Amino acid sequence: MLQRCIFKRLQQRCCLGNQDATKSLLSSGFASALLGGHRAAGSKSGVPDVKERTLIAVKPDGVQRRLVGQIIQRFEQRGFKLVGLKMLQVSDDLLSQHYCELRTKPFYPRLQEYMTSGPVVVMVWEGHKVVQASRTMVGHTNPLEAQAGTIRGDFSFHISRNVVHASDSLDGAQREIQLWFQKKELLNWDCFDQTLTCEV
Repeated sequence: MLQRCIFKRLQQRCCLGNQDATKSLLSSGFASALLGGHRAAGSKSGVPDVKERTLIAVKPDGVQRRLVGQIIQRFEQRGFKLVGLKMLQVSDDLLSQHYCELRTKPFYPRLQEYMTSGPVVVMVWEGHKVVQASRTMVGHTNPLEAQAGTIRGDFSFHISRNVVHASDSLDGAQREIQLWFQKKELLNWDCFDQTLTCEV
């Protein structure tokens, strides 16, 4: 919609000035590009596969320290689309399913106590290569090894209080999203700048 408005305004201005210039712009493919006419291979919309989704959870320490807004802002600024968001007190059962591979570890009781100590904010973000990009944005599990500029590098100070969780793979993301969200809680909506930020 925005692109069409820009195109219409440009066309009006060109028509007021030089009709030959208008024809030149239209024939050069400028209009097609502005309206998303240059399509990426294998994509009807011209946008690469942006349907990849990942789960991000702000852990109790991140919520207690009021970091939720800053974490959301980082994902928005990166160009990802928020399609699910909720705040909840995690049950032992949900936590047990989420951390199914860690239940036999000696540190699991402490992890369970920590993750149920306060509310968490869980989100589903959508975008091109969002799983991999999110892992990079979040940083190393141990904040001492996390680079400055990452969420953990900037906000976390101990491995047991590392602020945020991010899905580690596409399969993991799908499993975790189904675990934390019902299908009706996830929205499919068109983000007006998607073609502008994802066109290749």
